[in-house]
Amino acid sequence: MAETYNPWSVVNAVFHHLVDAGLHPVLGETGDPSEPAAALLTALGIEPRHPTESGYLASASSAENLAALRAKLLEDG
Repeated sequence: MAETYNPWSVVNAVFHHLVDAGLHPVLGETGDPSEPAAALLTALGIEPRHPTESGYLASASSAENLAALRAKLLEDG
């Protein structure tokens, strides 16, 4: 049986490792991070699910809510 995991957990682990090494990684600074994240996973030999598969991407309303939260946090910062 194949081992399963959340691909975003792998991306998160890589980013934390880079930050711990003193680097400042950025992913999706120009929009949807799913394609650069998929490229990262592919480079690590992990086959990401296609973005249109259920559960991989947030819905449009969730993405809009997250964008509003980011904007609010940046305003308050």
